[in-house]
Amino acid sequence: MDGQRLSLLKKIMALEFTCVDFNLYLDTHPEDYRALAEYNAASEALLAAKKEYENLYGPLTNYGSTPSPQAWRWIDEPWPWETTF
Repeated sequence: MDGQRLSLLKKIMALEFTCVDFNLYLDTHPEDYRALAEYNAASEALLAAKKEYENLYGPLTNYGSTPSPQAWRWIDEPWPWETTF
């Protein structure tokens, strides 16, 4: 796997962790608008990173979130969870 692809996957994983962490925090601190702004920024960055990855390498999930404008690329290897770090 090339370095750019691996770097982008690591960025996506970090942003997903950040969003989950903010989500849990906001469940108990719903009036923390600074945290909400940080969550929204991380969420937007995550969507952008996923879009970039999928435009370059194909879908991250097998249904529902990304149309397949070319050939059916979901079967291309390696799949995101088969990546070695």
